[in-house]
Amino acid sequence: MIEFRYDTQLLIQGENLSEDAISDYFNKNFKGDCLLACGDENLIKIHFHTNEPWEVLKYCSSIGEIFDIVIEDMDRQSRGLKG
Repeated sequence: MIEFRYDTQLLIQGENLSEDAISDYFNKNFKGDCLLACGDENLIKIHFHTNEPWEVLKYCSSIGEIFDIVIEDMDRQSRGLKG
């Protein structure tokens, strides 16, 4: 059984973005694991496993423009189904 079902990936484009500030927000406000927040002040790549990907999208869209959004259901994938 997978604890955090959705592999959530996206890019955030904006100004004065901070990897550390974004990571801190995720760690304090979201349940999940495998967080990756890397980039520079204009573009950040997010990778995160969670059960509430819509909350991740909501936050990320509040700090910049989000695109290249991929949300995969790892539970379905583990059962051999398209995710």
